Amino acid sequence: MPFITKKLHSPVRQMALTFLMDELGITRSEGQRLIARGRLTQNGIVMDDQFGFVEGDCEFICFEPLSLGFKPMFVANDFVVYDKPSGLSVHPHSRLSPYTLNDEIKHEFGVDANATHRIDQETSGLVLVSRNKKSESVLKKLFSERAISKRYLAMVRGHIDEIIDIQEPLFRIDHPNLLISMVVKVDPKGKPAHTIIRPLQYFPEHDMTLVEASPLTGRTHQIRVHLFHVEHPIIGDPVYGPKEEDVNRFIKKELSPEDRMKIGGSTRLLLHAHSLEFEYENEVYRIESEKDFVKECFDAMGIN
Repeated sequence: MPFITKKLHSPVRQMALTFLMDELGITRSEGQRLIARGRLTQNGIVMDDQFGFVEGDCEFICFEPLSLGFKPMFVANDFVVYDKPSGLSVHPHSRLSPYTLNDEIKHEFGVDANATHRIDQETSGLVLVSRNKKSESVLKKLFSERAISKRYLAMVRGHIDEIIDIQEPLFRIDHPNLLISMVVKVDPKGKPAHTIIRPLQYFPEHDMTLVEASPLTGRTHQIRVHLFHVEHPIIGDPVYGPKEEDVNRFIKKELSPEDRMKIGGSTRLLLHAHSLEFEYENEVYRIESEKDFVKECFDAMGIN
């Protein structure tokens, strides 16, 4: 488990912030952030005030990355790119989360390295990671300004033989019910969303089409919802397409690979972040995944 609890001891009464800085060898801003997140406790009480004091035994919850040897596919001075498999989260959802890509990032490149964007746990493909705070700021700004071009591959149901330009607003409800909060819908009340779908290859024996999806905006589940809306859902999507009872089972992690195959025709979501294109410090980068996505689709669908 990446999050562990360390036993610490303050021999004298001192400020919690000073204690953490000296004990862990961290900066003031890092200490303030960790205290604000409730990582320091004494006698079972969270010490979330940086101006508070500690004395005697206390506990600190820290993140110690667990490496399984997963390496980036592209390495530059200020950033790297990982080709993430489906099923692996980029960040831990809570302190109880198991291994995530964040473990490898921190293990290989240190505490200042961070993923600069997110892709769904179910989606495979490229994740751009900054190696320092300066590059993180620059790359996140590029994403926010839509200066980074992203292209995805998806295997969808049905025959698509021409470009589809989808401009439908997407709406998501902030709700304590996980099912309600997870599902995004096409709705006039939503935020503008724009996706271009280009057909690449039709497989008539399976009535499915390999497409390239270019999201021109960055909404949650955008490609998945837009393709579902035009009646070409992504094969293996556990949320957009299945019955509500099966979506609930997926959220509760009650679906086996066999269940996924029976319900959605695949053991995984057949969506892959295939390429990134951007300019960084006057150099243009075009990075493409080296994965054979069609083969991965056939494997996940049990097609020989």
